[in-house]
Amino acid sequence: MSETGRILTVVHQATSTPGLVGEALVQRGYCLDQCCPCLDGILPRDLSGYTAVVIFGGPQSATDDHDPGIRAELDWLSSTVLPSGIPMLGICLGAQELARTLGAKVGPRGDGVVEIGYWEVSPTEQGLGFLPEPTTFYQWHSETFEIPPGAVHLAGNDTFAGQAFSYGGCAFGIEFHPEITRDMINHWCTSERGQPKLTLCGAQSHEQQLGHHARYASGARQWLDHFLDRIFLPQESAQTSSAGRATTRA
Repeated sequence: MSETGRILTVVHQATSTPGLVGEALVQRGYCLDQCCPCLDGILPRDLSGYTAVVIFGGPQSATDDHDPGIRAELDWLSSTVLPSGIPMLGICLGAQELARTLGAKVGPRGDGVVEIGYWEVSPTEQGLGFLPEPTTFYQWHSETFEIPPGAVHLAGNDTFAGQAFSYGGCAFGIEFHPEITRDMINHWCTSERGQPKLTLCGAQSHEQQLGHHARYASGARQWLDHFLDRIFLPQESAQTSSAGRATTRA
């Protein structure tokens, strides 16, 4: 592992949690710092102390220029994160912010269709290393992104073509939620803001989501391990494995 072993997580509500993504990173030995610009958190301008940045989802829109927190994140991506070349993962809102920063269109699909619940995502021809096979992931979004100029389209499906992309070999945007847990599904489906969305076209019921979670969560977790160890932080994972073998030999 690197000398720092710290990963900066950016969230958008007081109740936000990094879920399984955070759990997987902690299991790999990382310490997580959390910042919430939408609640007056200050984003660091010097990222030299961090191994990676993860921007999670939230109820805001990447087009909310009136929101000081969202505006701060967009400016920070442009001025600090992308120029640094640090490994960066944007999830849902985080991916939409990344796409917009890179010049892509972000917004609703246009016909009222959303994607809430578990839906299959398939790799593109260029995305087979990223997503080796079609996998069913948890989704919760009414907006989507086009693939930015110069980015690599990694995954999609028939309803929302923009499911994943990479840029510059180190920045990744994914529309789906590999961090989801059963408790998070329960919270999102019963919250004051979330419950009304279950009536929208493309939304699965709370009960369907829990049933699908029992069926598909293990496959999504297998993909997360693959992504972290082979795509997102491969050198870090290799160093960690080497250190573990050295400890065992000692």
